Amino acid sequence: MLFPFLMLLSLVLAGCSPQDAGNSAAPARREVSVATVASQAKGFAVGSLMAANTVYVFFDTQCPHCGHLWEASRGLHGKIKFVWIPVGMINAISSAQAAALLTAVDPAALMGEHEASLLAGKGGISGSSSVPPDIEKAIKSNTQLLNSFGAEAVPFVIAKNLKTGQTVSRDGAMSTPVLAEFLGLDLP
Repeated sequence: MLFPFLMLLSLVLAGCSPQDAGNSAAPARREVSVATVASQAKGFAVGSLMAANTVYVFFDTQCPHCGHLWEASRGLHGKIKFVWIPVGMINAISSAQAAALLTAVDPAALMGEHEASLLAGKGGISGSSSVPPDIEKAIKSNTQLLNSFGAEAVPFVIAKNLKTGQTVSRDGAMSTPVLAEFLGLDLP
């Protein structure tokens, strides 16, 4: 009886890791910094764009845990700004789908479509096999930045907690209430 509960708990807390994709190189770690992410990462913003606080989410388009976090974050879009930062680490389609999101006219709508398809087991949106060099470079840079923090999985969330003012980071999917608590948001 305890074993099924532990398996379910591990799935809820899980994330997709580079080791899942066969990448076992351990990079040197640097301090997780909101300012570093804000200045170096390329992503797309959703939610309350005028919010004083920004939540940064590193994600891989082929990660179902990232899809679950996307769904959980939607309930908080009216309260906070999220910047979703695509990386390419799970498989070859990750970068092509990331490029489609970064170049979309409405990346939030395309992300919603993508995650619904991914979570339904359909693989997500299609991506072009021809990724513009500047976008490919941005995705590689995002991946290197994520690795520099020593992150072990995606999704990887970095923000300032609204109640404490402290920089917080965490990998793995979270439910909406857990995400709100992590960010220091009060839910009604």
